[in-house]
Amino acid sequence: MRVLLVLATSTGGVGQHVRSLAAGLVSFGVDVLVAGPASTQRTFAFDQVGARFAALEVGATPRPRLDLVAARRLRALLAGRDVVHAHGLRAGFVSVLALKGLTPRPALVVTWHNAVLGSGPRRQMLVALERVVARGADVTFGASTDLVQRAVELGARDARLGPVAAPALRAPRRGRDVVRAELLSAAGLDDPATAVVLAVGRLGDQKDYPTMLAALGEHWTAGVQRPLLAIAGAGPLREGLLRQAADRQLPVLLLCHRDDVPELLGAADVLALSSRWEARPLVVQEAARAGVAIVATAVGGVVDMVEGAADLVPPGDPQALGAALSRLVSDPAHRREVAAAVRERSALWPDEAATTQQIRAVYDELVARAG
Repeated sequence: MRVLLVLATSTGGVGQHVRSLAAGLVSFGVDVLVAGPASTQRTFAFDQVGARFAALEVGATPRPRLDLVAARRLRALLAGRDVVHAHGLRAGFVSVLALKGLTPRPALVVTWHNAVLGSGPRRQMLVALERVVARGADVTFGASTDLVQRAVELGARDARLGPVAAPALRAPRRGRDVVRAELLSAAGLDDPATAVVLAVGRLGDQKDYPTMLAALGEHWTAGVQRPLLAIAGAGPLREGLLRQAADRQLPVLLLCHRDDVPELLGAADVLALSSRWEARPLVVQEAARAGVAIVATAVGGVVDMVEGAADLVPPGDPQALGAALSRLVSDPAHRREVAAAVRERSALWPDEAATTQQIRAVYDELVARAG
């Protein structure tokens, strides 16, 4: 079988998933070609897991003229391919364009990793792309149940849940106490008993870090010592978050992009997620398997993953988030209970191998149907 995996610009979960899938498919003897931006190849090195790579510049935002150029380039890569599997709305749209009018053509699978957020003309344009992609794919995978339902509403012929598994974390290379001391020192804190709350993710609107900082500020429970909030991630909101933390004199440390997440999780008392929407966030999976207590917003696929195990709060509600964080920080017994519950829940989630097997079975089904 010959498979073409397509993705747009990625620095996080989508790229990690495609790399994991490519590695798994190669281990099954599948001929895998990955097409995506050169910058994404530099980040994820798909060729190091046995796949071949072809540069295909698909950006994060729609660009009609350049999308047509990318579609023509992609069409030239289709020869002999049995399946095209696009990841994300942008890659899915370019793939639909590339396959248009081609007879015979490879089967098209599209995985929806993110919901369309926001409002106004940009949202209207992206909803139009959603509809084209939903109707153009032979099979649509949604990384969460709400994405599956969304695809069905927009006309998908065959929409299924397709969980995205986090790669197994390597063991920490530095001890908990050492990393905690480094974080507290960098934040100018000298009390080793200070709790550490970790957040991981791009400093963008979807993650809603202003609500997290507000929860740490005026909505914090009186009499409970504030923890250090360490945020690992880069993005356009960095300067605004620094100003917000300084104005309210909050113990916040912005760590930029980090490649030592196992060490950070090992040092953390709590993982916090304040996102407006998520599918199956990899960091939640990683924290659960590492045995870290989790507080998260009840959005998207997060509810399916950890409801009844993690502490869940409404999105955009700093008072609820502050109360949940305060309890986890001040009540070690509750923190241990939540950590144990999410770790137990994580044993039920599909791992990388199971995810690859599920996707490979769909490829086989589509190839058999075409044959």
